[in-house]
Amino acid sequence: MTDAAPAGNDAQNLKPEKLPITVSKPSPYTFDLGHLLALDPNPLVLPSSDSLNDALKATARDGAQSLLNQLLTTCQITSSAQHGVLLSLPPRSTALPRHKPLPTPKAPTKWELFARKKGIGKYNTKPGAALADKERRKKLVYDEATGEWVPRWGYKGKNKAGEDDWLVEVDEKQWKKEEGLLAEGRSIRGESRRERVERIKRNERKERANDRKQRKAGN
Repeated sequence: MTDAAPAGNDAQNLKPEKLPITVSKPSPYTFDLGHLLALDPNPLVLPSSDSLNDALKATARDGAQSLLNQLLTTCQITSSAQHGVLLSLPPRSTALPRHKPLPTPKAPTKWELFARKKGIGKYNTKPGAALADKERRKKLVYDEATGEWVPRWGYKGKNKAGEDDWLVEVDEKQWKKEEGLLAEGRSIRGESRRERVERIKRNERKERANDRKQRKAGN
């Protein structure tokens, strides 16, 4: 028992060997720092004395160390309080192949051709046209499902989203409400539509009340 203790302590005190930061190869690496790419032209030699995993790890480590050395010695390094330490990569020099060809530009629609000819919307170059187009955009909202700008209210408005869906997701609270509505012959889908209509009518009543107050104040 007394002889095993020192051996155990020696095993715990052993530290991993520090590998050199310089990498020596018969043929030097070539780099494309824009892609963080290091190319090793040397043939892969796997010694029979070492295991396959250890040999592959050593080869990968040499490539990563060479890439880091090249980045730190050739690229511009800046430091700022806002962004910290930044290393600027050079332009890419290796052309990577595309999986698919470049998308062809979409042909303009008849409306886009007409708007460009008449100067309508974004094609209008008159003073103040940009402001008018900005005001018009306030009435639109981007629909991520279709990738198009749709009206916030009215015909095909965003506020009607989900009313025509064949499947509607409801939470536990709405599910309990659905059970009560089904007993009355109604549904949560129709209830949301009814609430929207009632909200519109309530706003209209407020507008009429405000008009009456303004007329009385003017008299």
